[in-house]
Parts: sequence; structure tokens; C-alpha cells
Amino acid sequence: MGCRPPGLLFLTSLLHIWHCAGGQGSYTIDTVRLTIEPRNAVQTGTAVRLRCQVSVSHSNIPNLIHSFQLTRDDVPIYTNNATEDTVEYKINPARAADSGNYECRVSVKNKAKASNSQKLDVKGLQTPTLHLTTSSPYENEEFKATCSAPEEKGPLIFQFYQSFKTGSPEVIKQLSQGGNSSTATLRLSHIGNCILYCDYEIRLVSGNQKSNSSKKVELIVKALHIAPIINILPSNSLSEGDIIEVVCRVVNPPSNTEVFLTKDKVILKQVRAAALSHKFTVREDDSGELVCKAEWGSVQKETSRRITVRSLFSKPQLTVEPTDIFEGDHFKLTCSVSILDSSKINNETMQYSIFKDNTEVANTATYMTVAQLSASGNYTCNATSDSLTRTIVKESQKHFVKVKVPVSEPVLSVVGGTLFLGKPFQLSCYSQRGTLPIKYTLYQPSKPIDIKVVSKRGEKAIFNLTSITQISDIKNILCHAKNSQLKPPKVGTGEQLLKSSDIIEPVSKPHLTTEPRMEDISEGYNMTLVCSVQRGSFPINFTWYSLGKGFLDSKTSRKLKESHSISNVKGDHAGGYFCECTNPAAEPKQSAIIIIGVKMAGWKKGLIAVFCLLFVMAIILFLFYKKRLPKLKKRRTGTLSVKAASTKVERMSLTQAEVNEAANATPGMMGKSIWSEHVSGSESDDNCSANTLEKPEIQYKEDQLRQADPSRVPVKQGTDTVHGEVRNSQQGVQELADAASVEYAELNHDTNHQSDPSDHGYHSDPSNHGYHIANDDQPNDNSVSINCANNEE
Repeated sequence: MGCRPPGLLFLTSLLHIWHCAGGQGSYTIDTVRLTIEPRNAVQTGTAVRLRCQVSVSHSNIPNLIHSFQLTRDDVPIYTNNATEDTVEYKINPARAADSGNYECRVSVKNKAKASNSQKLDVKGLQTPTLHLTTSSPYENEEFKATCSAPEEKGPLIFQFYQSFKTGSPEVIKQLSQGGNSSTATLRLSHIGNCILYCDYEIRLVSGNQKSNSSKKVELIVKALHIAPIINILPSNSLSEGDIIEVVCRVVNPPSNTEVFLTKDKVILKQVRAAALSHKFTVREDDSGELVCKAEWGSVQKETSRRITVRSLFSKPQLTVEPTDIFEGDHFKLTCSVSILDSSKINNETMQYSIFKDNTEVANTATYMTVAQLSASGNYTCNATSDSLTRTIVKESQKHFVKVKVPVSEPVLSVVGGTLFLGKPFQLSCYSQRGTLPIKYTLYQPSKPIDIKVVSKRGEKAIFNLTSITQISDIKNILCHAKNSQLKPPKVGTGEQLLKSSDIIEPVSKPHLTTEPRMEDISEGYNMTLVCSVQRGSFPINFTWYSLGKGFLDSKTSRKLKESHSISNVKGDHAGGYFCECTNPAAEPKQSAIIIIGVKMAGWKKGLIAVFCLLFVMAIILFLFYKKRLPKLKKRRTGTLSVKAASTKVERMSLTQAEVNEAANATPGMMGKSIWSEHVSGSESDDNCSANTLEKPEIQYKEDQLRQADPSRVPVKQGTDTVHGEVRNSQQGVQELADAASVEYAELNHDTNHQSDPSDHGYHSDPSNHGYHIANDDQPNDNSVSINCANNEE
């Protein structure tokens, strides 16, 4: 053989190590089979064998372990771990309790598989046996009865039956035991012969099975004559204090018989004999039944007699006056009885004692003292009737006397310590001293009363009050504290609240004013916004707002009024303002909005007035000039109309000497020719007119007004010469030359500025500001007169 490759040897070694170390390999459980031998249904007592076999396929895994588990009705009854593939489970002998559905489950490592279910049915039950401790018991005597089936397997339910010669049997006891036997305690009351027997029942998953009955056992129940006889001497009608004797007797009792004398379930006497005797002095509460009872083992018989005890006097009564006892009050205790049989007892023989907490405080029928807190306690009294034949003592019922502490004046306070006017609050009313319970009653003006009862120590009466808007209403609050029906209540007043509580009054609606008055606020001055409230607890927060600018200022003060100043008021300070006030009551309130108008400064008003006046004057002048402009243009034009004689240009010259000479020669004619038009012009409506003397047909022509040439028109003072140049156009119309032209603008300028009329070479009449130009070269044929007047300009 050749050598194996190293790689193959390595793999073979690893595989061997893997198998040896971990035992890991491939496997599968093929089948699990369960068989019951000799068969599935057998009779009780048969030996049964269960065989479980498993088949596993694997890859040469050595020592493969199989885990077997056998169950009956899903309850494990057998487990085993083995390398073999088969296990057996034996049931010998098989009983009914072994009946059920069996299954075998096999686990190999982490795999498991179960067999098919096999049912085993064991038929038949063992007949039980009955054993009694006595066959002749007395009536109601207890004895033991045992029923058993020793070969059966539990749990079993046993039943005991009683039957008579006539009638059907009845179950007198049923017991469920875990074993195969049961013992019952029986007690038979029927005197005579009877039969007892028993059977049992087993409960299986498949259903219940019941056994046959045991053998019947006959019993004889004997009667037990131990009923006692009771005698009462001298009789059963008695008076309290009488001495009686009670005798209880049993005729021919068996041994160990006990006799008892009882009353109201209380044993008065007991003997282990045939009879007993008991003497005692009867009391008022001894009326009732006396019972004689004879007992032998568990058997009891009894006889009873009733006795009646008459009272000679009633049970004492302890009374307390008054019912409510307060510290410092006088109170009285009285002990009294009622005589019921005066033939045997009277008041002279009665004696009384009064006790406090079992300690005698008085040996009389009455007891008086001053109430102190130490006087509280349980009081009783005894009434004793002592005679030669009898002594009777009776005790009263306990009476608890509690000395109460008078209630003190209640103190009113606000829960939380702070009262906000206008808001609901809780009021506490509390008295430092006073025995509980204390009744507190709260009174408010125009409101129903409110009542609180305090029963716990340290508890205060808390009242829920609606809002109070004024401090004066607090003073009218009253709280009455009372713990006695006979004593007047203590009163607490609302004045205490003003001292013990912080009372916060919300601010009233604020009022916003200005300084100076709103109608006197002008630009450039200072303005003060004054915010005030009528009432409100301090501190008060004042806040000012502008509708246009929002928040302005905020101040906290302990006064009802605060102010915010605005210096150098301007036009943009005009508008709406309001203020808001609040205090610890946390109920902010706003004032009404005021509208402030800022007046213009005085100098601005004057300036505007001047501008307005100038504007009005400008409009008036504009309208005036618009209306007068056509007339002014005519006045400026001064066009001459002449008769055409020749085309020759004539020069017209007029000196002051010639004017004077003409005036001297023909004053009437010259004055008329020269000044007549001037006078006429001054009386006319400021119009310039040109009058022709001879030619009826007049023509006008406007010339451009020009400034006179000073070289051609000499200007002199006093005797100035006025030159006029008249030219004939080619069409034969004379025109006023530039030297003789009159310019209205210059005339108006000269007139307004009071210039010298000689500045422009014109002759001026200072009386009417008229200007006159005359040409006397042709006085007869072509006389021309021009008159320009300016009255107002």
C-alpha cells in the first residue's frame, strides 16, 4: 500500500477527534412503538406488561442514550434512560385505578418522538369489608365504622348506609379518602334494630366505577334513661332576697354520668353522681329558666323549670342636674328608688351611697359640688335594704358626668391670610377653648346664615364666602360659637379680620387727566399725564399707554395718584392716551381713552397768518390785475390819431418859455388847449384819451413803449423842453415817435416810487400825476392833444 497524502490523514484525524470528543453525528428517530401485554382489556388482578421500543438511525454514534417516559392520561408514571432500544413497565396485579390511556415518549439528545396512545381497561372492583366498634350502641352514642378495600388503589369515595326492615336505605356518611380505606364516626338516634353496610366508588378519566356492597351488619340501638328530675324548694314563685334550693336527680344512671345545673348558659353547679343540690338567695334578675342536664359520654338529656322573682324596690336611678355641666357650675346627683312591696320594705330602711369611679363620695341620696375638670367621671349609686331576714343591695346604671369647658370667644381669620375684595374667599372661625362639639354660626348682611359643627380637636370651622366689595361689609360679619343649649354664644366680629388679615382692595377704575388742560396743550410746552384712582390697596402700579406708540412709562407707588411727564410737546404727541392700574389683587383696570390735540406754536400761527394774508392779497391782486389789464394796456398804448396832410416829417418843439408866452398872450385859449384834457383825464375812470380838434375821423395805433433817448430828448429842471416827433408813414398816417411815446410801466414805476417827473423828460403835474404833451406847430389845422392819467397806480 502506498502512503496516504498528508491532507487526507489530517482530515481523517479531525473527523475521528470530532466523533470522540463531542459525539456529534447524524441521527434520526424512526419509530416509537408501545404494546400492552397480554391485551388491552383485562380483569382486575391480572398481571399487565407495557413494552416501549424505539428505532433510531444514526451515523455510527456509539453508546447512544435513549430517554423513555411513560404517561397515563398525560400524567408521567415511569421514566428511564438506557442505551437499549426497549424498556418494560409491569403492573401486577392490575386494578381499576390502572385503567387509562398510555403513551411512550422517547428523547434522543435534542430530538423526541412519541408512540401512539394505547388504552388499558381493567374491569372489576374488590368487594369492601365493614367493621364496627360495637354492635349494640346506646341512642346517640358515638361509635366507629371502617370500610376498606385493601387491594384497590385510590382515590376512593366511601359511603355508609343505614336501612330498616321497611323503607329504602339512606346514606348516613360519605367520605373521600386518598387511600383504600375510611373510618367514620357514627351516632344513631333511632332506638331498635337497624342494618349498616358500605361501598366505594372510583373516579377515572373514562368514567366512574362503583364497587359491590359490603356484607350487611345488624345493630341494636339501646335507649339510655338518664333524663334528670328537677325540684325547686320552697316554690318557683319568689321575692328577691328569698333563699331557694334546687335539686337535680337521675334515676339509675350508668357509671360516669355527670349532672349540671345551669341558668342562662352559666353553670351554677356540677357533680359526677346521680343527683345534686344547690341553695342561693335569689335576686331580681334571677327570674328565668333553671336547667338540669345529665351527660354520659356523648349522650345528653336535660330538664328545665322557670322561676319568677318579684322585686321589692326598683333598681336605683341616678340623676344629674343640670344635664350640661360647665366648669364653675354647681351640679347635683340624686339617687332614688321606687318601693314595690311595702309590706316587706319601707323607705326608712333604705340606705344610699354615691360612688365616683368606684370610690364613695357620699353616703346620702344626694350629692352637690362645684364642677371642676377633675369632677368628670363615672358615677353610680347603691340602694340597700337591710332587715333581719334579708339584705338587698342594688346598683344603678353608670352615669358618665363630663364637666365641659365653656367656649371662648371665636377668632375670625381668612384662610391663607389675605382677603381680596371682590373675590370669593374662605373664612376660618375658631375658639381656642371649649368642649367639643362646638357649633359655629356665621352671619352676613343680607345673606342666609351658615352653620358648621366641629367635633375634632384642633379642627376649625371653614366657611365659603362670596365676594365682598367693601371693607365696611367686613365689619358686619359675625361668628357665634356655642357648645351649650343654656349659655349664650360667644361672638367674634369682622373687626378681627381687619387686624389679623391682609385685606387687598382692587383698584377702582382709573381716571386720566392732563396738566395743563387738554385744550391748552401747545407745542413746545411740557405736558403731564395724571392717572388717579379713588381706592385700592398699596402698592399700586400705574402704566401709561399711547394708542400710537404703545407703552410709555410704568411706576409703582403707595399713593392713589401718579403722573408721567412729556417735555417739549410736539405735533406727533397728539392722539389717544390711557392708563392702566393694578395692585396685588391682580385685577388690572384701564381708564377711558382721552384724545389729546396739540396746538400749534404762536410764532407758527403768526407765520401762517402772514402767509395766509399774503396769499389772499396775491389772489386779490391777481383778480384785480386780471380785470384791469385790458384798460392798462390801452393806457400804456397812448396811440395818436391825426389827419393826413402831408408826408413830410415835422418836428414839433415846445419850450417852457413858449408855453409861458402863450399863456400870457392868450391865457384862455392856451389853458384850454393845454390843460383841458388833463382836467378831463383826472375826472375820467383812469383811462387814457386822445381828442382830435378838427378831424372827425380818428385812428389809433399801438406802439411799443420804449425808453426815451436822452440824446434826443433833453431833460431839464423847471423849464424843460418836451420834444415830440411826428412822422408820416408811407400810407399817410402820423405816428407818435419814440421821443414822444409814453410808457405806462415807467409812469407807474415813477408814480409808486415818487420819482422826479423830469427823469424821463416828461412834464408832470404833481396834483393829479397826469402827463401832457402838446404840439402847437399847427394850431389851426392839425392840433393834437394827448392826455394820460394815472390816478391809483
